[in-house]
Amino acid sequence: MTDRPTVDLTDPVALRAYAHPLRMSLVGLLRREGPLTATQAADRLGESVPNCSFHLRQLAKYGLVERAEGADAREKPWRATALSTRWGRESDDAETRAAVDQLDGVLIHRLYERALRWLARRDADPPQWRAVTGPGDDLAYLTAEELGELSRRIDDLFDAYRDRRTDPSQRPPGARPVHLGYYVTTIDQP
Repeated sequence: MTDRPTVDLTDPVALRAYAHPLRMSLVGLLRREGPLTATQAADRLGESVPNCSFHLRQLAKYGLVERAEGADAREKPWRATALSTRWGRESDDAETRAAVDQLDGVLIHRLYERALRWLARRDADPPQWRAVTGPGDDLAYLTAEELGELSRRIDDLFDAYRDRRTDPSQRPPGARPVHLGYYVTTIDQP
């Protein structure tokens, strides 16, 4: 299994910096496709080159991206510094909690938009893909420790497939990019 370093964001300024949809898209793109120049990233995301350049420099300030070697002295590609990002939801600091809430809100909104885009095109998917994709939910009564263990187990299951993200030779024929997005909440009881 490939070592999958993680960027841990704990500073409220860094959390707010990452809570920008284009910045999240840039980091995701670099994680999926490897080093890219601002021009290449702008082309893939339908953004302007100056806008992508600015946001890549901002991401570099917080350790989410860095410069990579280019093919020549003029090419200046960027790469993601890690395959995942975590942020400190357990902080007792009010400013940090507010920044975490902002970042969580952006992420939940992005998950929702991604699901709606999928819903709009799922009829074009073959039946075998329609049969195994889509929303679901469940309810369990767990302690915080049990929920933490469940999350670790989900990560461990998904871990078996993570090498395929960065090594296309690991992908079997017919493999497609699949996003597993979930969020866990407690619910109000009457």
